[in-house]
Amino acid sequence: MFLAVGMIALVAITASAAADKTKSEEAFDRLVSLKGEWEGQHDGVKIHVIYTLTANGSALMEQFRPESGPVMITIFTVDGDHLIATHYCSAKNQPQMVTSAITDAQKPLAFSLARITGLKSPDDWHNTGLTVTQEDNDHLTQEWTYQSKGKTGKTVFRYARAQQ
Repeated sequence: MFLAVGMIALVAITASAAADKTKSEEAFDRLVSLKGEWEGQHDGVKIHVIYTLTANGSALMEQFRPESGPVMITIFTVDGDHLIATHYCSAKNQPQMVTSAITDAQKPLAFSLARITGLKSPDDWHNTGLTVTQEDNDHLTQEWTYQSKGKTGKTVFRYARAQQ
């Protein structure tokens, strides 16, 4: 009897904790579902992306590993009612991009530049935004916006979950 009551209490506490998650935590959990390896191609270059949960579950690390070229890292975290993406770029700068307050955890995540470190000149190449769209459990699209010498642009990457 005591064991049954204890199990019911544990289930109730677990359900309550899940219900108490904020929209930003729900959106982060959705990003965490990307854990593992992904493959894509851009301009004929194969790209391997690895997502790893780190820092006691508080940060999702993305490793962008092109077949040729430097590795880049993006770290996703929760900050109150929004998410932050800090990108460690091969251009040797670190744009920190944030979402607006998350109101629907299922929508694509649109990050906008909040601040940047390591930028030597405003004309230097740097990312200004990122939109992450999870089409389903096995397909992901990232749209990166950038600025260089006063001109803006966008690069789109499409990935599929690597088959193990």
